[in-house]
Amino acid sequence: AERAPRELSRQTLAEVVEPRYEELFTLVQAELRRSGHEEMVASGVVLTGGAAKMEGLVELAEEIFHMPVCIGAPRHLCGLTDAARSPIYATGIGLALYGFEQETQDGPGGLPGRGWPRLGSAGGVVQAVRRWLQDSL
Repeated sequence: AERAPRELSRQTLAEVVEPRYEELFTLVQAELRRSGHEEMVASGVVLTGGAAKMEGLVELAEEIFHMPVCIGAPRHLCGLTDAARSPIYATGIGLALYGFEQETQDGPGGLPGRGWPRLGSAGGVVQAVRRWLQDSL
């Protein structure tokens, strides 16, 4: 059975959500320390995803991490609509671009990458992702 939507005040929502974010950021910070990689993050933390847009989250993260925190969003891609420039899509677009970058670099043993075509539009990105998935699966 599906529950009907409920209305919550901002205060009530904040009282529920804030402690969970504090806990999550504290666990991430502890893991960075444990792994020995904390110094590699000296320039700051980047939050992505839809939750990164939550009011006050950047300030809370800065208090816990004791370093600069910003919200990451896709930039410098031609053909993306304004909606796609949201932090909601930053991780997915970043992973796709990382995959493309790996394809254009030298592969194992110095073998050349596949040499992806230059992606100048959203249609080009979609076609390239489709080809990359077909080749990878």
